[in-house]
Amino acid sequence: MAPEAAARPTRAELRLAAREQSRAQRRGAAKAATRTALLRVALPSVAALGVAAAAAITVQGEADQQRAEAAGRVSPQSAAAPDDTAARAAAQQVATAGGQAQASRGDARQPLAGAQPTDAPAAQPTAEPTPEPVKPKVVMPVAQHGLGELFGEAGTHWANRHTGIDFPVDGGTQVMAVTDGTIRTQWNPFYGYMSILKMPDGTEAWYCHLRAYKVRKGPVKQGDVIAFVGSSGNSTGPHLHFEIRPANGSGPVDPLPWFLSNGLDPR
Repeated sequence: MAPEAAARPTRAELRLAAREQSRAQRRGAAKAATRTALLRVALPSVAALGVAAAAAITVQGEADQQRAEAAGRVSPQSAAAPDDTAARAAAQQVATAGGQAQASRGDARQPLAGAQPTDAPAAQPTAEPTPEPVKPKVVMPVAQHGLGELFGEAGTHWANRHTGIDFPVDGGTQVMAVTDGTIRTQWNPFYGYMSILKMPDGTEAWYCHLRAYKVRKGPVKQGDVIAFVGSSGNSTGPHLHFEIRPANGSGPVDPLPWFLSNGLDPR
C-alpha cells in the first residue's frame, strides 16, 4: 500500500507563517536595542554613583573630623581622611612632574647661559717687548787688552814715526772686524800680510803683520774673525799692528782716541 503524500500548506498558511517570522525578528531586534540602551544608561550611572559615593564618603569624613575636633580628640593638623591623603599625593605627583619638566627646560638652557659669563676676566697688561741689547759701536780687534808700541813713537824699525798701535799677542790669535764693513787683502814688504777693513763711512782699519787670512774679500759683520796674528813683513815678533786711516785720505791717525771716542779702552 503506497504511503500517503504529505499535505502541502495553503497560501493562507504560508502568509501566516511569514507574518509570525517577521514578528519574531522584530521582537528580537527590539530586545537587542533595549539591552544596548540599558547598558549605555547604566554605565554612566555606575560611574556617577561611584563619584557620588566618593563625595559622600569625603563629606562624611569631613563631618566626622569636625565632630572629633569639636570633642577635642583629634587636632586639626593631624586629622586627614584617607581620600584627602590620596588627593594630596596626586597633587604632589602633578607638582613634581611639573617641576621636573621645568628643571629639564632649565638644564637645556644651562649650556647657553654658561657660554656667556657675566663677569669677564680682567684684561692682562700687555708685556712690553724686551729691548734688544745695544750693539757697541766698536769691538776690540783682538780679545786681549793691553798695548805695546803707541802711535807716533820713534824707533829704528820705522822710517819716520810709528803709524799705529801694537797689540802684543801670540801668533795665531784671532783677529776680528772692529765694525761692519768690506774686507780686501794685500801684501806689503813693510806691513807683511795685510787685511784692510773699509767701514760704511769710508774710514779704513789696517791689520798688519798677519800670518794668514780667514776672509780675503767681501762684506763682514762686527766681531767676525777675518785673519790670524803673525810676524810677516818688517816685524820683530808676533803682534798685531793696527792703524786707523780717515776717509779724507789725510793719512793715519792715532787709533787710541778713536777707540776711546767709541766707548772702548784697549789699554
